[in-house]
Amino acid sequence: MLQKPSIYFCNELRKEITMPKMKTRRAAAKRFKIKPSGKVKRAQANKEHILTKKSRARKNRLKKGAYVNAASADHIKRCLPNG
Repeated sequence: MLQKPSIYFCNELRKEITMPKMKTRRAAAKRFKIKPSGKVKRAQANKEHILTKKSRARKNRLKKGAYVNAASADHIKRCLPNG
């Protein structure tokens, strides 16, 4: 059985057409960053609203990012194929 090549030529345009690209999930790209070490960085929750009852120290702690746990990191890395 013959295998199809990964590169095709369009007869009308005589232009090389490659197979579809891997798509990045844009929702994940806006929320997570993959660091050079391979860890996935995320923002802390609870920093958007109802800030009057939270102490200044707590709000300052929430400014800093956090890392995603290893179980969830594998799923997020699949959503971000290009890093």
